Amino acid sequence: MRFSKFITVLGFLVLAALATGQTVKPAPILPQQFGGWQQSGPAKTSSDPATADPVNAGALKEYGFTDFASATYSRDDGRKLTVKAARFGDTSGAYGAFTFYKSLPMLVEKIGDQAASLNERILFYRGNILIDAVFQRLSAMSAAELRELADDLPLPGGNTRNLPGLPAYLPTQSYVKNSAKYVLGPETLNKLSSPIPPSLVDFSRGAEAALGTYNTAGGEATLLLISYPTPQIAGDHLRSIQTQSQNSQPAIFVKRTGPIVVVASGALSQSEAKSLLASVNYDADVTWNENTYTTKKDNLANLLVNVIVLCFIIIGFALVVGVAFGGVRVFAKRFFPDRVFDRAQDVEFISLHLTQERDMTGVRERKSIN
Repeated sequence: MRFSKFITVLGFLVLAALATGQTVKPAPILPQQFGGWQQSGPAKTSSDPATADPVNAGALKEYGFTDFASATYSRDDGRKLTVKAARFGDTSGAYGAFTFYKSLPMLVEKIGDQAASLNERILFYRGNILIDAVFQRLSAMSAAELRELADDLPLPGGNTRNLPGLPAYLPTQSYVKNSAKYVLGPETLNKLSSPIPPSLVDFSRGAEAALGTYNTAGGEATLLLISYPTPQIAGDHLRSIQTQSQNSQPAIFVKRTGPIVVVASGALSQSEAKSLLASVNYDADVTWNENTYTTKKDNLANLLVNVIVLCFIIIGFALVVGVAFGGVRVFAKRFFPDRVFDRAQDVEFISLHLTQERDMTGVRERKSIN
């Protein structure tokens, strides 16, 4: 008996070890073919961000880089297409990397979630995957072919597809096109024109940042938004930034709105700085999540059906009681005549003769008068 229990426990341990040792391989990033393009050879894959971009490997790591794939595609007409794909932990990372690599001269395209192009190069992201495609020669169908590629990319599930909300607070007035950057770490911020150093931002406190360039009367200014987990943390960093940037050149203008610290710097006057800072206002949205599915208890049609059924039950009960009561009377009359219900000879009727007594009293009164 003990030996059989030992074998059972050992079997469970072996199965648990095998299950723990198994790793689920992620789906391949790039398809074998799309839109008439066919892979010329096997795709090169790597989990090292330096393979994807040796210069900006640190920035890719801050965006949550997971793996990389590159492949060369060809068509029957001899054209070639080089595609590089970087996958991140969530859509926020892919979006941030897209803003990091997007340059000012690029044109907006409608491919994937967001896209931009410059000559033969097209940059876009779809879900948590960033694609950098370079055509040997463009055609009228190049954009449509990349849309097919975007549809074939594996998508993340759950909340990982949500975009960050911080870049939406960047003002649109006087904004320089394609200048918005979404930052998740100090190394990325170092590569951008930030008005303050990463040490003052303090990404170790869960901060995220968004930058934008704006045209002013004196030139260009940079607006930096830093979002912290709580307004209290934002207030502490606001005072730190104000203290350490009092004598900086060019001048730095700072304010806090909710958990967001707003920093403006560059060729702008004090009035322009106040106007730019005033255009950023935190709006707290409180969402009450309620059950949206319909159950039998919440279904109005089901309630009406139950009411109708209850009415039929009551009517049926009344009919049964009425028939039973009438049947008992018929049964009693037939088998027990003049004993239960019909006993006229045994029933005495008490009559007071109030009218006759009143008449006799009236006669007496008339006699006495006479």
